[in-house]
Amino acid sequence: MSGLAAVLAGRQAPGVHRWESALDVADVQHAAEHAGWGFGYVDGAALDARADVLRAIGSALGFPDHYGANLDALNDCLRDLAGPTVLLWDAWSGFARAEPRWFGLVVEVLGDRGEAGPPVEVLLRGAGPADAVPLLA
Repeated sequence: MSGLAAVLAGRQAPGVHRWESALDVADVQHAAEHAGWGFGYVDGAALDARADVLRAIGSALGFPDHYGANLDALNDCLRDLAGPTVLLWDAWSGFARAEPRWFGLVVEVLGDRGEAGPPVEVLLRGAGPADAVPLLA
């Protein structure tokens, strides 16, 4: 968990990373919340369509009912998160392979927080295209 611990402690910039860890979801959630970060979880095993992925992210992060499940709405709702947040996304590769262009756009919105709201660390866990995003070491 050293890479995640560095992000949670502010020693490494948050972003979108591939993450090789066998920790239980509950353990990841506990670590994030213990550090004062929010937590969301997406099980992407059956998600390979853009709308389904966007809805799952919205649900995982507790977005409001009026969330439009599009990139603009994703960006707006990320900006409105209550504080720094970890999103653990298991089995992400189905979407990355089925819709590589849209996967890239979703990753761009998730990772390009800049000054637009609290930091978000997205952990892409499981096998997938190695060149899609950097590995969190």
